[in-house]
Amino acid sequence: MGLWDKVKGQLRSVIQWENPSPDALFERWTDRGDEIKNASKLIVGPGQGCIFIYEGRVEAILMEEGITDLSTENIPFWTTISNFMQAFESEHKVGIYFFRRTKFLDQKWGTPSVVKYEDPKYKFPVGLRSFGNYTFRITEPGAFFVNVVGGSTVFSVGDLRQVLNARIIQNLTDYIAEAKFSYADIDANREELAAGIHAKIAPEFVKLGFEINDFRIEGTSFDEDTMKRINRIADMSAEAQAARAVGLDYAQMQQLEAMRDAAKNEGGAAGMGMSMGAGLQFGQMMAGSMAGTPQQSQGKGSAPDPVEKLKKLKVMLDSDLISQAEYDEKKKEILGSM
Repeated sequence: MGLWDKVKGQLRSVIQWENPSPDALFERWTDRGDEIKNASKLIVGPGQGCIFIYEGRVEAILMEEGITDLSTENIPFWTTISNFMQAFESEHKVGIYFFRRTKFLDQKWGTPSVVKYEDPKYKFPVGLRSFGNYTFRITEPGAFFVNVVGGSTVFSVGDLRQVLNARIIQNLTDYIAEAKFSYADIDANREELAAGIHAKIAPEFVKLGFEINDFRIEGTSFDEDTMKRINRIADMSAEAQAARAVGLDYAQMQQLEAMRDAAKNEGGAAGMGMSMGAGLQFGQMMAGSMAGTPQQSQGKGSAPDPVEKLKKLKVMLDSDLISQAEYDEKKKEILGSM
């Protein structure tokens, strides 16, 4: 760098944040040695703020847009000459950091890994993923500069997302454990879940110098192991409901399924024996479910309605509890008894 270039740098009269990156949140202004002349003009644009650091201390924080006169101990031309033998290093160091005061809308967040907890209702491990968005803005730039930026030349919105996501996981897990939401209740309670998580993380971020608002959960999903458990519960619930519809309890329905599976097994004497006895045992179960116990029949004083028998028989067929052949045989038997 030539002497004249150095002098021109000392004579700069306007300092401003020119063409900041859309993702820039904090950025240090620098211009050939950080030497600022007396009464330099500092221009803070709309939606911007500025931190003025002199001799390693925060001297001022500008939160309003406009023009400010800066004054340091540097005398422009004389500083350049007097430091000629010191490699043009000024003993009076100035740091100017620009930052954005505007709100950053629709910022995405997501759990980088599965959040694991125990389902309070079904007592099995759940692996949950979640994602959403939020709004944030810097409220205490001094605290934000000290606690988050840490003197970095540039600090972006993406850098802040890493800080945010690192804190969401633990709070999400803690709140689910406290709220005791079963896997089936998660989607129905997204707003309550988001509000609870926001209440936990907001105070932490205030200490860091920014506020987070409009925290939302857009969607959730479960890992593969959890989905297998959920599907199994759904299948068992559907089977139990079908059993109740025909007057069987769940144990009887499971017994019937076992008989049918064994009867379909064509290999081995056990399968053959089960096939021979399945029809008889099935008829006994049907008789018990449709006619009731002897005491029930005597109490009613009349035989069960054949129409009700046929209705229950059709429900069992539609629920795949019996085969078409079994349905036809039992239907013929009921109609023959009329």
